[in-house]
Amino acid sequence: MSHRVLNKKIIVTGAAQGIGAAIAKLYAEQGADVLLADIQFSKAQMLANTLTQNTRRQCIAVKVDVSEQQDIDRMVETALMTFGRIDVLINNAGINVFNDPVKLSAQEWKRCFSVDLDGVWNCCQAVLPHMLKHQYGNIVNIASVHGHKIIANSFPYPVVKHGLIGLTKALGIQYASQGIRVNSISPGLIKTPIAEAYFNSCEDPAAEERRQVEILPCKRIGRPEEVAYTALFLGSDEAAFINATDILVDGGRSQVYCD
Repeated sequence: MSHRVLNKKIIVTGAAQGIGAAIAKLYAEQGADVLLADIQFSKAQMLANTLTQNTRRQCIAVKVDVSEQQDIDRMVETALMTFGRIDVLINNAGINVFNDPVKLSAQEWKRCFSVDLDGVWNCCQAVLPHMLKHQYGNIVNIASVHGHKIIANSFPYPVVKHGLIGLTKALGIQYASQGIRVNSISPGLIKTPIAEAYFNSCEDPAAEERRQVEILPCKRIGRPEEVAYTALFLGSDEAAFINATDILVDGGRSQVYCD
């Protein structure tokens, strides 16, 4: 079995389920030690224990709300105490906030930014000094197709994701000469618990899922593992000359002109 990130030390935020869990699992299977950070601590802890048992890598869980600076500081401190260094940061934690712009409350606006953009930036700022000390590090931010194309009735989420892609590019260029790479991934519709919750909230979940599938050029919804493989590649030394860019993982959906 190949080990594409052997002995790398990784932090994954939002690691308890969905894309984050798939990323944590794949990194551990490929030889990395992983800190799984999530506000859902018990789920993250269960997954960490399972990964440790199955892969023999050191996988630990920390309860983290990325909108809280003290949680981020504790996460980074725990990673350094446990692993000695941080090679890769995967900023996956995020929430969906969709509302009519006129009806959007100040609290909803702030919550979306505090998790999806401020949370990413604060995690980056917390790990960058340690990566710069070693002149090595990879940061992978999970953005969205919403950062490329505007979908009606999804405000203010696209605003945040456009900002996240901009943050990725700016940081990538800022530290390119110091051994740091910063890239992002923009998933399309992926079969995650959040997507399942959306379908279940519809009047006819099965019909809505069929409608979404029909829009997709490949006629199927993506899997978390398909995003995870891209995150693994970007965090590995295989991608050593890829920096300050965004990779769409959406089955081609964003290239199609349709509603």
